[in-house]
Amino acid sequence: MPVRLYRPEPLGGPALPALVYLHGGGWVLGGVDNVDAACRDLAAEAGCAVLNVGYRLAPEHPFPAAVDDAWAAVRSVVREPALYGADPGAVAVAGDSAGGNLAAVTAILARDRGLRLAHQLLVYPVTDTAMDTASWAAYGTGYGLDAGAMARFADLYRGTADPDDPRLAPLRAPDLAGLAPATVITAEYDILRDEGEAYARRLAASGVPVELRRYEGVVHSFFLLPEIFDAGGEAMKYAVQRLVAAFGTRPREGGA
Repeated sequence: MPVRLYRPEPLGGPALPALVYLHGGGWVLGGVDNVDAACRDLAAEAGCAVLNVGYRLAPEHPFPAAVDDAWAAVRSVVREPALYGADPGAVAVAGDSAGGNLAAVTAILARDRGLRLAHQLLVYPVTDTAMDTASWAAYGTGYGLDAGAMARFADLYRGTADPDDPRLAPLRAPDLAGLAPATVITAEYDILRDEGEAYARRLAASGVPVELRRYEGVVHSFFLLPEIFDAGGEAMKYAVQRLVAAFGTRPREGGA
């Protein structure tokens, strides 16, 4: 499994908090290069190590291959921290879109398997398989992330799996209590907006410390496009602030 490690200082120094980042692309597209800039910014600004994970993609590798890879990456950081210069007691997960889905699912697996995470950063995550929210209906075409394309990607990824499986739809997990504290970022004009915000509400109702922030006037993928959307840079600063608070690190001078 290809991974790319980012650190604000070379290996051999003090162990750093670590963030495992899972890219988007509907579980079908994308890779480590697509989120390279974001991972560099997170490492530099939050003062943490970032592991950018190239998990297996559908349809060649349908569910649960991506889940298994995401979990393997987190487990490796905790069990083999010297490989990454990581503090195994300060590990978080993050992801955007389908990667946000994998980050949320991995946080559930971590709780169930006795691994304590410091935080989960979920950027416009996929949290359900229903595709029946108001935002799906309102923004399905003409806003960047096409509803038809996303549905095809989901079908390729899901295969014959039960759509109620919480590893596909964390919103359907029977119990979210005890999960890592969370940050959920959504975009106003995004088909995934409502399910991401519904997940944040369920986390809060389950007693999980969570902050939800919707960015108005932007579309899906804005977080990765600060050169186009000012809100992308604002959201990155917010994400850094949340990670710094979770890790107890200091932001880089001049950063967030």
